[in-house]
Amino acid sequence: MRSKIVAGNWKMNKNLSETKGLLGEISDKLPDTEAEVIVAPTFVNLAESAHILESSKIKVAAQNMHYAKNGAFTGEISADMLLNINVDTVIIGHSERRAYFGETDELLAKKVKAALENKIRVIFCFGEELEERKSGNHFNVVESQLKNGLFELPADAWEQIILAYEPVWAIGTGETASPEQAQEMHAFIRKTITEAYDASIANEVSILYGGSVKPSNAGEIFSKPDVDGGLIGGAALVADDFIAIVKAI
Repeated sequence: MRSKIVAGNWKMNKNLSETKGLLGEISDKLPDTEAEVIVAPTFVNLAESAHILESSKIKVAAQNMHYAKNGAFTGEISADMLLNINVDTVIIGHSERRAYFGETDELLAKKVKAALENKIRVIFCFGEELEERKSGNHFNVVESQLKNGLFELPADAWEQIILAYEPVWAIGTGETASPEQAQEMHAFIRKTITEAYDASIANEVSILYGGSVKPSNAGEIFSKPDVDGGLIGGAALVADDFIAIVKAI
């Protein structure tokens, strides 16, 4: 049975003292849940976060990772550096990395491969822009991102992959994605994986929804049969909101 997961992507927010405070609040208020709870603080606070949560049920993820083992890559972070501070999960392919930093499908495939080779679990993000949704090209875009980023992997690699569908058009645009639209795309994703691999892999992989999940809509979104949780942005920065989302799953 696939895992239920709520992951908070903190992006470029929270200094060290704020990070400690938010982690403390989330830890204190965390309900008894079978869902996996993940937080992804900024890089400079990862080691401290991992230390603070060492005996907690809450897991820590990195927001990005370079594909190289080491070398002249100023400002980048390697798999070994993450593992050395007890971080074994990484977000790869977030829409902001694709849009603002020009990360291509080819580059993301190299990052995924490097992470998996180092036994680091991957939260792989993908999703269409507003114009792609309006033009009716959204299924093709998602299929292409999955194919180019993941479909060269062997079947057993999928045990270390979590998918996160981000309808970029529904984040900060004034447009709204309905729970039905989320379910439609998540079902399409499983169908696409079934065709590329088999139904057992498609039915075991957790697919998170990353389209502005809030306490007010989390319950309805999470009730859909192919939605296994959420990759949470802004609401992950407020302890009560994040906890409410965890409770909703």
